[in-house]
Amino acid sequence: MKVFQLVAEPRTDLGKKATKALRVENKIPAVLNGGELVDLPYAGTLKAGEKVVEIANGKGLITTDLVVSLDSVRKLIYTPDIFAIELTVNGEKKMAVLKDIQFHPVKDSILHIDFLEVNDKKPVTIEVPVKLEGHAEGVKAGGKLTLSMKKIKVKAIYSNIPERVVINVDNLGLGKSLQIGELNFEGLELMNAKNAVVCAVQLTRAARGAAAAKK
Repeated sequence: MKVFQLVAEPRTDLGKKATKALRVENKIPAVLNGGELVDLPYAGTLKAGEKVVEIANGKGLITTDLVVSLDSVRKLIYTPDIFAIELTVNGEKKMAVLKDIQFHPVKDSILHIDFLEVNDKKPVTIEVPVKLEGHAEGVKAGGKLTLSMKKIKVKAIYSNIPERVVINVDNLGLGKSLQIGELNFEGLELMNAKNAVVCAVQLTRAARGAAAAKK
């Protein structure tokens, strides 16, 4: 993946008034999840914006509440590409991926962003764009190639995740489809249902007519 550099400020005031004021200034509240696993009660020192979220069995995760500007994330969000994010906060650089975005139901403005901290040891699940290449046999026979899944959900170490998964359709015949279970990419675990259709060559009127004429 390409790397996107982003500077964020720690957010210490989590009240509704403070959040509303941020949005007026074209700033977006965010959170960085997936931080260090610690024992509870936590005896260490937390930096600005950090807090410990209890999970189970006396363990907790350090998360960081953040603020980012709309301008700084515009090219990260409004693009079909995916990125590994080099996130700088409290003077420290951490690698992350974009996990979730909450949009306003009417205005479509960004309400909140969730980042997930990643490393070279822990796999992450993320959706990767699909790119079809080649000239399907079924298209040569008059069919129409359709893409049903623009993105595929994969699980892997973040540094092994490609910018897109490339699928060759040369051998895809007329009326045939390609399912998740038929795909295999080195270093990637596909998380979608195995019977989910990625792409297909659909019969067109012209193709049906040509097939009928041969009978």
